[in-house]
Amino acid sequence: MADVGEVLMSVLSTIRVPKPGDRVHKDECALSFSSPESDGGLYVCMNSFLGFGSQYVDRHHARAGQRAYLHITRTRKAKKEDDNNSGSGHPPKKKPTRLAIGIEGGFDVEQEQYEEDVKVVILPDRQEVTAEDLGTMPDVVRERVSLSMAGIMAADSVSHTLQVQQWDGEVRQESRHAADLKQLDNGVKIPPCGWRCEVCDLQENIWMNLTDGKVLCGRRYFDGSGGNNHALLHFQETGYPLAVKLGTITPDGADVYSYDEDDMVLDPKLPEHLSHFGIDMMTMEKTERTMTELEIAVNQRVGEWEVIQESGTTLRPLFGPGLTGMKNLGNSCYLNSVMQVLFTVPDFQSKYVSNIDKIIDEAPSDPTQDFKTQVAKLGYGLLSGEYSKPAPDPGDENGASEPRGDQIGIAARMFKALVGRGHPEFSTNRQQDAQEFLLHFINMVERNCRSGVNPSEAFRFLVEEKIVCQQSEKAKYTQRVDYIVQLPVPIDQATNTEELQEAERRREEGDTSSPTVRAQIPFTACMAALSEPEILTDFWSSAVQTKTTATKTTRFASFPDHLVIQIKKFTFGLDWVPKKLDVSIDVPDTLDLSALRAMGQQPGEELLPEVAPPPLMTPDVEVKAPVLDDSTVSQLCEMGFPLEACRKAVYYTGNTGIDAAMNWIMGHMDDPDFSAPLVLPGCSSGAGTTPTESLSEEHLATIVSMGFSRDQATKALRATSNILDRAVDWIFSHLDDLESMDVSEGGRSAAESEGGRDPPPGPRVRDGPGKYELIAFISHMGTSTMCGHYVCHIKKDQQWVIFNDQKVCASEKPPKDLGYLYFYRRVAE
Repeated sequence: MADVGEVLMSVLSTIRVPKPGDRVHKDECALSFSSPESDGGLYVCMNSFLGFGSQYVDRHHARAGQRAYLHITRTRKAKKEDDNNSGSGHPPKKKPTRLAIGIEGGFDVEQEQYEEDVKVVILPDRQEVTAEDLGTMPDVVRERVSLSMAGIMAADSVSHTLQVQQWDGEVRQESRHAADLKQLDNGVKIPPCGWRCEVCDLQENIWMNLTDGKVLCGRRYFDGSGGNNHALLHFQETGYPLAVKLGTITPDGADVYSYDEDDMVLDPKLPEHLSHFGIDMMTMEKTERTMTELEIAVNQRVGEWEVIQESGTTLRPLFGPGLTGMKNLGNSCYLNSVMQVLFTVPDFQSKYVSNIDKIIDEAPSDPTQDFKTQVAKLGYGLLSGEYSKPAPDPGDENGASEPRGDQIGIAARMFKALVGRGHPEFSTNRQQDAQEFLLHFINMVERNCRSGVNPSEAFRFLVEEKIVCQQSEKAKYTQRVDYIVQLPVPIDQATNTEELQEAERRREEGDTSSPTVRAQIPFTACMAALSEPEILTDFWSSAVQTKTTATKTTRFASFPDHLVIQIKKFTFGLDWVPKKLDVSIDVPDTLDLSALRAMGQQPGEELLPEVAPPPLMTPDVEVKAPVLDDSTVSQLCEMGFPLEACRKAVYYTGNTGIDAAMNWIMGHMDDPDFSAPLVLPGCSSGAGTTPTESLSEEHLATIVSMGFSRDQATKALRATSNILDRAVDWIFSHLDDLESMDVSEGGRSAAESEGGRDPPPGPRVRDGPGKYELIAFISHMGTSTMCGHYVCHIKKDQQWVIFNDQKVCASEKPPKDLGYLYFYRRVAE
C-alpha cells in the first residue's frame, strides 16, 4: 500500500476549500438519511462537498473518481445531572414567557451534546489521516488539507441554513398612526378596573379605542370564545385605528392593536394616549393574559388536543417497515402527514421505492437537486424500516428503559428544501394547508413524469359539468380534470341544533364552564350538498341570445383508483374574517358513489349552440376595457384574492358593491379560470394581459428550459402579467389544457395548422366502479390552516395507526369524524 502522504499528494488537486456560496452537505447523505450520528458516520466529498453514508460512499468514488473524503462521526454525550433537577434525571424546564424560539424567555430548543471525530479517508483503500498526522506531512499537503477540513467544518451546512434557529414572534412594528393619533376631547375617563363592553356587557377580552375611549369586546375566536367583535365593528364604523387591551397595561407597556394595519403594533406615545382618558400606566397592574401569552398557550396546547392525538389513552409505539416517523422541522407537520399517506399508495411505491437502485444509479452528479432521487430517498426511508427505531433516552445510558413513542425517524430537510424551492409559501417555515401542499406536490410529480409512468394518475379523475338553460331547456356539457373532491359542510343541517343553541346562550351569558358543543353534520347531507344542482342567475344562453337562469350539475365522468375528499371546514364569517367550522361528520368506512356517475348527453336532449356572446358595444365605440369600481377591487385584493379574480367579480356583478362581488368570488373559487385575466366578449385580450413583444425573454427561456414549448410559455406569461412565479404556477395548473392544445402565435392549435394530424388525446384517467374503502385521513387542529398541527391516521393490515411526526403508535380511537382530508381506495369487485 502506498504511503498515505504520497497518496494525499497525488489527489491534492481535487481537494477544495469551501468558498462563500458553496453548498456543504455535512449533516445528511444525498442518497439516504444517514448522518454523522448514524452507524458508519458521514463521508463528505472534499471536492463537491456532497455527503454520503457508508453504504453509498464507495459508489460515489467509483462513479465520480473522487478519493478524498472527510469522515465525520458523532456520538451522543451522556447528559449531566443539573444541581436543581427534580430527581428524575431531567432538569426542570423553565416556562416560556416570550413567543420566540431559541432566545431568552422563549421556547427552549434542546441541543443534543455530541463528541465529534473528524478525519480524512482516502478511497478505495480507506487510508485514514487525522489532524495530528498532517503535522508530519509536507507543508503544501498540510496547508491545503487543513484549510479544507477547517472550511468544511466551519461552513454552515445546507440543512442548517434552511432551518429556523431563532425566531421572535414579539417583534412588533411601530404603528404609522401612533405619532399623529387624533384623540377626541369628549370628557371620557376610564376607571382602573371593572371594565365591561359598552354593547354586550362582556367582562373579558376588553379593548379601549385610543381615539374616542370606547370600551368594547374583542374578536370572536373560531371556537365561539373570545368576544363579540364589537371593537372591530366600531373601527369599521368610525375608522379609528388603534385600541389597547385593558388588563394588559403595566408600567412596561400594553397590547396595542391596529385594525387598519391588521397587526399588533407598538405605540411609542402610549403613556400620553392613555393619560388622555385618565389612565396612569405607572399604577396599572396586569389582570388579563397578553396576546403573546395567549399564543404561547395555544402553542403549548398542541399536546392537549386530546381527541385527534388520542392523548387520553396510553398508545402502544410501533416500529418496523412502513412505520417510520418524521421529525418536525418547524411547522412541517403538513408535509409529514401528506407524504406518509402518499407512500401507502401502490403507484408511488412502485414508481419510487421499488426502483430505488435504478434511480440512484441514474442520479445526476448532484442528487440533492434531483426530484426523482429525493422522492425515492424519502419513500425508501419511510417504508424500509431502517429508521423506525426507538429514539435513545438521553437519561438512559444503558438503553434499559422501555421504548418511548418517539423514533429516531427521518428528517426530510433536503426533500422539503427541494419541493419548496421558489414557492412563496412552501419555501418558508410557516405552517401551510395540507390540501394545498398535496396539490403542489402532485403538480411537481406531473411535471417530472411527463414522459414516464405517472403515479399521480391514481388520483386523477374527470368531472362533467352539465349546464341547462331554463328558458330553452338546452344543455351544455364540459369536462375538467381534478384530483380532490371538495365536500361542502351544510352547517344548517346539524342534527343537534338545540344543543348548539343552548351552548350559544350560555356563552353569551358568560358561562365558560360548559363543555364545547360541536355541530353534528350527517355525511349524507354533505354529499347531497355536493350533488344538488347549482342555480346560475347570470348565464348567457346561446340558444336565446341573452342572459337567463340556468342550472349546473356536477358529476363524475370517471372514478379514480384513489379518491381524496377535502372537508371544506374553512370559510369566511360575516366580517370576511377566515374561520374554521368546528364540526363532527360521520364519515363512513365504505363509500358508494355509483349514483354520481355522469351520464352524458341524453337521448332527445338538445345541446346549446356553440355561439360566442356578442361584444359589448356603445353606439359608436366597442368597449375595450370594463369600467370597474377600483375601491371594491382593492378591498377584495386586500382579502388575499387574485387581482384578476377580483376584477371579474366586480365586472360580473355590475359594480353593485363588495357583498355581491364577494358572493361571486365564493361561488367561483373552484373555477379552473378563477385567476385568469378578465376577457370581455368580443375582445382579443383582457385588461392586464401582456402583448407578446413585451414578454421577458429571460422568463420565456426559464419556462422553456423546464420542457415546455415557447408558445406554451408565452400563453402562461400572458395569463399572469409576465410574472415568472405566477406563470410557473399557472402552467402546472393547466397541464392538461396545454398538452391537448399547443397554442401557436397565430392563435391556432398545432392540430389545426397541420390539418391532416389527429388532435392529441385528452388527459389519461383511470376508471372503474365508484365503490371505495377508507384507508387514511389527515386531521388538523387549530384556528386556521396557517397555524395549528396536523396528524394522520393510516389503516395498515386492518389496524389504524396514528402518525404524529416522530410518534408512530397503534390507534385506539381514530377520530374519523374530525378529519380534514380523507383518502379512499377503490374496492375491487
